Amino acid sequence: MRAVPEFDPSDLTGDLIGFPLALMLLGATAALLHPGQRVRVRQGAVLLGLSVLCFALRFTFASGASAHRLLLFIGAFCLFGSMGRSAVLLVIDVVVDRRSARPSPRIFRDLSTGVTYLAVALLALRTIGVEPGSILATSAVLTAVVGLAMQDTLGNFVSGLALQLQRPFDVGDWIEVGDGAQAGRVTEVTWRATSVMTLDHVEVILPNATLAKAAIRNYSRPSTVSRRRVLVNVTYAAPPDDVHDALTTAARNVPGVLPSPIPQARTRAFGDSAVEYELLFFVNDFGEALNVDGAVRDRVFYTLLRRGIDIPFPTQTIAIRAATEEPDQRLAHRARRAAAVSAVGLLRPLPDDARHLLAARATLRLFGPGETIVCKGDPSVELFIIERGIVTVEVPREGGASHEVSQLGPGQCFGEMGLLTGEVRSATVRAKTLCHLVALDQEAFHQVLAAHPEVVEGLGSLLASRQAELARAAVSESSAPPAEERSRRLITQIRQFFGLSDRPPR
Repeated sequence: MRAVPEFDPSDLTGDLIGFPLALMLLGATAALLHPGQRVRVRQGAVLLGLSVLCFALRFTFASGASAHRLLLFIGAFCLFGSMGRSAVLLVIDVVVDRRSARPSPRIFRDLSTGVTYLAVALLALRTIGVEPGSILATSAVLTAVVGLAMQDTLGNFVSGLALQLQRPFDVGDWIEVGDGAQAGRVTEVTWRATSVMTLDHVEVILPNATLAKAAIRNYSRPSTVSRRRVLVNVTYAAPPDDVHDALTTAARNVPGVLPSPIPQARTRAFGDSAVEYELLFFVNDFGEALNVDGAVRDRVFYTLLRRGIDIPFPTQTIAIRAATEEPDQRLAHRARRAAAVSAVGLLRPLPDDARHLLAARATLRLFGPGETIVCKGDPSVELFIIERGIVTVEVPREGGASHEVSQLGPGQCFGEMGLLTGEVRSATVRAKTLCHLVALDQEAFHQVLAAHPEVVEGLGSLLASRQAELARAAVSESSAPPAEERSRRLITQIRQFFGLSDRPPR
């Protein structure tokens, strides 16, 4: 007849308290979790079922038997593990996540679960009479050996924990690591590594220790908007302002380019065979950034082609300065200078040959927007005729700030008083837009007036009329000198400045 195993009724005390408590925690967790999260309760339920099974099997062995102690340890571990699992779910999923805008990182869940099971294992050991301290004390050497062998793994674990605490990125963010060799969308973050799906649709596994040391650019937070740049080489013959306008116009209305902030262009460098420009624009989807870059380059090509602006091949040209202009280009410049001189009313008293001489001696000048052409108080040795563009005339106020008094456009001129009388500049003139100016110097005027002294009176009268118009804005007409007196005075100044005879012409 088989002997009935001895059983200690005191073993039931912990089970009778633990089973109802574990069941209550399991039910509360299932009730408080969202329906989509209740699958996480399954692990605690399995552990609770295993603890009940071990409890039943313990009755088949005597209290002091090795199998009884093993089943007691496994049952206690499963029971405490079920309660610990439920507690972790209640704290993280119910308390923490519902108060936070973002879910807790997976590494925190794994770490919390691992620490809980370690504590459960230590409690289970005490239920069978084993003191955990003694085990830890006798395994110090083994712990040191294992620690040295796993230092890289531990480094990745600690780095992953630091990354999750700082949270420089989340799953789904577009990031760029280091010098941009690894750019893609974050697909998973574990305790050891981070998975990134690159733009080439290749998954790259980056150790957390590497990420912790590298520079990380996040294109998804705090904003999905990021700036892009396209470099373009353009011929030296094109004015920078024209190129800037062409580039920004090309970038507008390209699918994927944001209208605000508006696209911008700037001069980047002067190369051997071309000027390098930089076109800056913004996108809000980093995943499509390369496609948008390509579409912008296409628009730039067609825009420059329509406007006659060349994208040159890398070349080196050695040329003598006298031959820098082709014959056709020199003829075109001469025609532009002649048309500008003929359009100025101040020069109409001059005969045709004198105007042709001034046009031949004139030079073309190019000024970009915002550039200062002449400054108040500077010596005046040139007359400027505006062929294209708009300039602003500014005079200083009492506080030192400049005040705009007028704007001049094509066909108008400035600097006539200084050119004809030697007076210093009375105002500062700046380019408001891209300006093409024709400059006439005093030496050419001296040659013209020496050959045609009879035009001095006509120039003096026109100059007096122009000065009268300007004076009306500053003083009343009654306080201004009479027109005849002003004209005689200016004629005298012109004759004295150019060293002409005071005798009236025959």
